Amino acid sequence: MTYIVTKKKLTLVAALGVTIGIAIYIFMNSMMVGFDKKSTELVFRSTAHIRVYKDEVMSLPLLPAKGNKVPVIINPSVVPESDKIVDPEKIISLLRQQPDVTLVTPQVTVSVFYNNGKSQITGSSYGVRISEADRMFNIATTVVEGSIEDLKNTPNGILLGVGVAAKMSVRPGDNISITSSRNVTKVMKVVGLFQSNNSQIDKTKSYINISAAQQLLQEGPEYVSDINISVINPDKAPNYSAKFSDLTGYKAEDWKAANATLVAAANMRRIMITVIALSILLVAGFGIYNILNMTITQKINDIAILKAMGFRGRDVVRIFVQQAMIIGMIGILMGVILAALLVFQLSRTYVGGDIGYFPIRFEWSVFFRGLIFGLIVTLGAGYIPAKKAANVDPVSIFRR
Repeated sequence: MTYIVTKKKLTLVAALGVTIGIAIYIFMNSMMVGFDKKSTELVFRSTAHIRVYKDEVMSLPLLPAKGNKVPVIINPSVVPESDKIVDPEKIISLLRQQPDVTLVTPQVTVSVFYNNGKSQITGSSYGVRISEADRMFNIATTVVEGSIEDLKNTPNGILLGVGVAAKMSVRPGDNISITSSRNVTKVMKVVGLFQSNNSQIDKTKSYINISAAQQLLQEGPEYVSDINISVINPDKAPNYSAKFSDLTGYKAEDWKAANATLVAAANMRRIMITVIALSILLVAGFGIYNILNMTITQKINDIAILKAMGFRGRDVVRIFVQQAMIIGMIGILMGVILAALLVFQLSRTYVGGDIGYFPIRFEWSVFFRGLIFGLIVTLGAGYIPAKKAANVDPVSIFRR
C-alpha cells in the first residue's frame, strides 16, 4: 500500500490502462447489444418468430431408383399446387395450446398491382386480422397517418407503405384499385400510411383485411396461406420449428432460418467485437504486470529480508496480489463510470435515417461481465510476478 501511495504516477498509469480497457470492453459490448436489439426489432416488424406454410413440392423421378441404378430421365421441378393450408382453424387452435406460444394468427399473402390512374406498381398485400397482426408486428407504432382502427372498421380499407403512397400520390381518404395475380380487381380506400424504416417494404407492402385478400384470390373464408406464431423467447424459435412442423404437417420456418444472412452477419460482428474488447483488456493487464515486475526487481532485497524473517511464499504472493487488485479496482471503478457516461451520451445521440438514435443500450449484464473480466485479468497480471517474488531465495540474494 505504501508503494502505491509513494509511486502515484506509476499507479495512475496502470489504473488508467485498466480504465480504458474496461471502458472500451463495456462500450463495445453495449453497442453490440444495441445493434442486435435494433436489428431484431426491424426484422420482427415484418417477420414472425415462426411461420407455418405449405412448402413447394418437387416432382420425383418417373422410375424409382433400384440399388446403384439411378434413373437418367427425371424432371425435377416445382409441382404446381395450391398453397392453401387445409383446416387452418383447427391448426391454429392446436398451436395456441402449445407451451411458450403467445400468439397465433392467420395470414393471406397476395401479389398485387397497385393502380391509380396510369400509375401501376407491383407489390404484396398482406391479408390479416389487424388486431392480432398489430400485437405480433407492432404495426401501430409504424403508422404515420390514419389508424389501424380505420382498417378494422373498413372492409375494403388498405394500409399502404409510405413508398407506395408517394409513388401513387395518394393520401388517407383516397381510393385506389388493386389487381391480384388471379386478375381480380378491387377498389380500396386508403385508411392510413405506415413507415417501417425499410425502404424495400415501404415501397411494396400493404395491409388489408383477410376477407378482402381471400376475395382477391377468389377463395372462401377458410383460405389461409400462412400461420404466424409468436413465442415467449424468440431466440429459442429454432427449437420449436421442427416440433411445429411435425405437429401441423406443414413447413415451419423460424425467423433465424428466414434471415440466415442477417444472423450470420450478427454472429461475425459479435465475435469481432468480443475479440477486440478482450485484446484491449489484456493489454491493460500487461500494464499492471509490468509495474509489479519492476517493483519486484527494485524490492528484491526487501523481499529476501521478509523471507529470512519467516515470511512464507504465499505471504509474499498475497502482498503483491493485493497491490495488483487495489490498482485494478481503481481502474475498474473509473472504467465503469467512463463507460456509463459514454453509453448514456451516445444513447441520446440522434443519427437519423432508418436508425434514429444511436443503437447502444444499458445492459447490467454487460457491466457485470466487464467487472468480472477486469478482476480476472487483474488477478492474473498480479499473480504471475507475485509468484516470481515468492520463489526468491534469500541466501542467494544476500551473497551478491
